Amino acid sequence: MGFHTLDDVEVRSRRVLLRVDLNVPITDGKITDLTRIKRVAPTIEELSCKGARVILLAHFGRPKGRISSENSLKKIVREMEKILNCSVHFSEDCIGDKVQTAVAMMRDGDILLLENTRFYAEEEKNDPEFAKALAVNGDIYVNDAFSAAHRAHASTEGLARLLPAYAGRSMQAELESLENGLGCPIHPLIAIVGGAKVSTKIELLNSLIDKVDTLVIGGGMANTFLAAQGLNVGKSLCEYDLVNTAQAIMIKAKSEDCTLVLPVDAVIASHFRENVPYHCHAIDSIPVDGMILDIGSKSIECINKMIDKAATLVWNGPLGAFELRPFDLGTVQVAKRVSERTKAGRLISIAGGGDTVAALNHAGVAGDFTYLSMAGGAFLEWMEGKSLPGVRILENKRL
Repeated sequence: MGFHTLDDVEVRSRRVLLRVDLNVPITDGKITDLTRIKRVAPTIEELSCKGARVILLAHFGRPKGRISSENSLKKIVREMEKILNCSVHFSEDCIGDKVQTAVAMMRDGDILLLENTRFYAEEEKNDPEFAKALAVNGDIYVNDAFSAAHRAHASTEGLARLLPAYAGRSMQAELESLENGLGCPIHPLIAIVGGAKVSTKIELLNSLIDKVDTLVIGGGMANTFLAAQGLNVGKSLCEYDLVNTAQAIMIKAKSEDCTLVLPVDAVIASHFRENVPYHCHAIDSIPVDGMILDIGSKSIECINKMIDKAATLVWNGPLGAFELRPFDLGTVQVAKRVSERTKAGRLISIAGGGDTVAALNHAGVAGDFTYLSMAGGAFLEWMEGKSLPGVRILENKRL
């Protein structure tokens, strides 16, 4: 892939503007998931150890161009210091005199976190003057925030136009893994797509049909495809207005020689509640007052057989209402099969998206996948075949 990495640059004594994703979840003032900080830690540590003056750029929350203590990055400094096992200095702004003073005081290896870039409305507008105000504090730019690469913001795209630009280690790993998953995959290639609604994944499904050998559709969105086949789905979530769209996708899959896999049986309950009475029904005998909440055992078996034949797998979206027991069984059992095949060296497995990560963590196998993307929108847009501004500018950059 045509982008420069940290292997291509000497960073000692140079001011490195490093764009990272520190948008961690916080509840009652406490960070509940440190994954995003841990993901960028290797890049920060490498730059610091090589003698760079590491200046971190990040956003937090949605302040919409206004300063607010609620969205200040200052609250995550302590946890960053624990993970990095070193001091992290903090600037209460991301541009201007305060930042220039703080940067001027840095020594080789120092780490400085700047305040939330989205405190300025110019950030999301990719304002050229704001980008210049950021760039004045750096000699080179490194983007390690794939999760924000689908946005053409000043700190994700504008800066790369002004400074020599490189991919950080997390960005590099993400791009290489996704290239292995969809760019130049080893076939047979299988995709699992779940989630609630077809309407949010029409582009994704159409894109995958052109690339994969087998496409498994599960979750609530599968109900729309079942309805498109003339089947009764009872009280289940179903987008009846997209039945024609589902039919068109099925026709396209057949014409492209892509095997489309839908549930053959389902776990049914009368209400969406934990531990309610449930039964498994064949897909053509769903009770009119029933609600499909998970795939059944025969569907699990069918999907697992397809996984056993695959060399590469990409996954986005759970196969059932995994948040509630026992409707997590389908997602868990399939995830475990992927885990087994991956650990045995027989499968390259790539998954991403917020609900997907949560589901795989729930199944206890997230760490077994070849690569697990923490990106939401960026991961989806990449799977859809879209060009991401924050990636495209790295690919086009000439040093």
